[in-house]
Amino acid sequence: MMKVVFLLVPQLHLLDLAGPAQVFSTARDFGLDYALHYVAEQDDVPSAQGATIRRTSPLPELEPADLVVVPGWRSHGFPGNGRLSPVARAWLAGHHAAGGTCASVCSGADALGQAGLLDGRRCTTHHLLQERLASQYPRARVLKDVLFVIDDRVVTSAGIASGIDLALHLVATRHGPGLAAQVAREMVVYARRNGDEPQDSAMLRHRAHLSDVVHRVQDVIDARFTDRLPLRELASAAGVSERTLTRAFGDATGLTPLRYQQLLRVERAEHLIGHGATVEAAARAAGFEDARMLRRLRAR
Repeated sequence: MMKVVFLLVPQLHLLDLAGPAQVFSTARDFGLDYALHYVAEQDDVPSAQGATIRRTSPLPELEPADLVVVPGWRSHGFPGNGRLSPVARAWLAGHHAAGGTCASVCSGADALGQAGLLDGRRCTTHHLLQERLASQYPRARVLKDVLFVIDDRVVTSAGIASGIDLALHLVATRHGPGLAAQVAREMVVYARRNGDEPQDSAMLRHRAHLSDVVHRVQDVIDARFTDRLPLRELASAAGVSERTLTRAFGDATGLTPLRYQQLLRVERAEHLIGHGATVEAAARAAGFEDARMLRRLRAR
């Protein structure tokens, strides 16, 4: 079981904590192996919004597969609030050195900087704090106008709600974009993966709608995109007529169900080709009868 450990700092912002926690909690509701922990160096941690959060434990021992997330806090440019003890700094640095992943939301990037994890790495934070972060940690490369950045298992995100985008991306990386899209749908948020580099996924790109009928059909296609899926079978799964499905799918995604399935197949084939597979082998693995259709679709 993978631990997701939230390091609570006094004056933390509740949404910085609750957004990513909701993503991993929802993923757990779908049967995934996440255990959430809320740790701190004191029993009760006051939030910037007035509520007090009680830790579940002191700083625990971690495995390399575990994730540490540091929510942001009311910082006013980092002075005062958010200063970690030498023990906490060593705990963060030790987890990363052992192969673990450390993430932050908003001003939580300062905690990673205190642990020496930003040196020589790309990172980001809230737009009002970017200059301060660059000044405080001159060896870091602070990127602007991005939602999140991943550099050698150090993951930083921008302000407040961007922690949801970061967490969805981490779920997609571990379990696939289809599952991340289901989590986003359950949370009624857009399934985005726009970090610092292009990370376009057809599964997520065409999930930014609220049509339950279309989502149900996409769930079927996402799970079985290598199979032959007649329109009548998809319509039956959604409980609508073929004509209604075609119209609803086009309105929600701009595509037909077949075109959506083809995009998923091409993405899978491109991934396999990028990892050394031949076009012919990739085409078969992605569900094409032969490579000719794959070549035509790639050429588009």
